[in-house]
Amino acid sequence: MKKKISHSRLEESPEAKVRWFRSLPLSERMEMLCAFTDLVLENNPGILDLRKNAEPSSGRICVLEQTQR
Repeated sequence: MKKKISHSRLEESPEAKVRWFRSLPLSERMEMLCAFTDLVLENNPGILDLRKNAEPSSGRICVLEQTQR
């Protein structure tokens, strides 16, 4: 993981975060996935039970995208 300090707002954009994440080797990406999963399960252990009660939506789903100006 490359450690670097920056105070630029440009590096906080979603695109910059994606570039940073893609720069990681696969092993570090997997470590982060495991860390995030552990964090979620630690804070909400019952989250796996929510999957049992999930139901498909009964209508259309409309995906909206913001266009660039």
